[in-house]
Amino acid sequence: MPNMSLKKNPMPSQDPQVRAHNFNEVAIGYTEEMALDEALRCLNCKNMPCVSGCPVNIHIPEFISKIKEGDFEGAYQIISKTSALPAVCGRVCPQESQCESKCVRGIKGEPVGIGRLERFVADWHNAHSSEAPVAAPSNGHRVAVVGSGPSGLTCAGDLARKGYKVTVYEALHTAGGVLVYGIPEFRLPKKIVQKEVDNLIAMGVDVETNVVIGKTLTIDELFEQGFEAVFVGSGAGLPNFMNIPGEAYKGVYSANEFLTRSNLMKAYLDDPVTPIMKGGNVAVVGGGNVAMDAARTALRLGAEHVYIVYRRSLEELPARKEEVEHAMEEGIDFRLLNNPVEILGYNNPDDRRDPKNGFVTGIKCIRMELGEPDEKGRRRPIPIEGSEFVLDVDTVIIAIGTSPNPLIKSTTKGLDVNKHGGIIVEEGTGKTTREGVFAGGDAVTGAATVISAMGAGKAAAAAIDEYLSK
Repeated sequence: MPNMSLKKNPMPSQDPQVRAHNFNEVAIGYTEEMALDEALRCLNCKNMPCVSGCPVNIHIPEFISKIKEGDFEGAYQIISKTSALPAVCGRVCPQESQCESKCVRGIKGEPVGIGRLERFVADWHNAHSSEAPVAAPSNGHRVAVVGSGPSGLTCAGDLARKGYKVTVYEALHTAGGVLVYGIPEFRLPKKIVQKEVDNLIAMGVDVETNVVIGKTLTIDELFEQGFEAVFVGSGAGLPNFMNIPGEAYKGVYSANEFLTRSNLMKAYLDDPVTPIMKGGNVAVVGGGNVAMDAARTALRLGAEHVYIVYRRSLEELPARKEEVEHAMEEGIDFRLLNNPVEILGYNNPDDRRDPKNGFVTGIKCIRMELGEPDEKGRRRPIPIEGSEFVLDVDTVIIAIGTSPNPLIKSTTKGLDVNKHGGIIVEEGTGKTTREGVFAGGDAVTGAATVISAMGAGKAAAAAIDEYLSK
């Protein structure tokens, strides 16, 4: 019998007061019984509107039908036909604005929990299957992939399945890109990303870490080494700042640096080699998912009080609703309709480390009100004159977005970029203005979602295959 409940099965999770002090995964995941009950809410619509909302076109009703039959491995095989990272997507994709937003059940209630079911199926497969992927027969062609984030891993996987010899180059010492350095352990465990990387290696993909393309090697040198095509999926790792007074003080971080030091440099250990903070108060500037990640990480690292400072209201927060709710449950203090105007600090001439630079003592903000909508349809924040106030903090984390790093463009002839630094590509193929070079993900669009980057990697893989098959 169909389950006609208007609400999803809730996701089991750690108690907020417990999880706020550990890095274990917050969401625990569905049991088999919960997954079956949620799958029964799917109406198996003939026109499959949910599929149109998925950037990689997962056959959603088909995999959910397999769950109804109790064939969890069969469900995984259906997902993996089009998605290279199901365990990742089931955790971090904004399903509420993609596949689930198209679900018919959402018209008079909550949509089917597609993301939660995807995570369940992927976790079940990883727990019960011991078979490693098999390398496809070689077709004799070589392709280089720059970056091991979601677009790079997807492109590499799709090409490897077609017999291409793929080498992935990663600038940092651990493969996974933003999946490992940008997303905290409590949202996406590192072992899940490593499992996906291990699968690629089993398929014959070579992964070279500590290689900065544009510095260690250039794209021209990759072609000289015999690669016939190059995919650039280097992400958007250049942090944006507000350009307000005081951003040079010690204790001011970009969210990019803060999360990288926590994730890859193990600042969360009891006696870290790269400590970030010892107590104190923290202000995180921004309202996106990265801001939520930074604020919740700071809390787990021992901050006494953590503020989110955002210039618009709760309704305009760009972060996922689930992440905002989790942050609020854990005690993050949201200071909405406020905008920083200056970071305050003091100079300590007796400090031997660097007497020229001061230390953060606070952040001056001004209250805002919402005016008319801007070009994106969001109401424009307007400062309220004379409403300045100061938050006493020791650390400020700027989480207002990132841009593509200009290194590859500056070292590669014939590669055009737009005014934001994104590589210009042909829509749907990822072809750049340089012959044989393709690009996708955040390196093209600026910071976006994991699944959209995966979609770009998939499209580029198909275009590279067509290019090299001529």
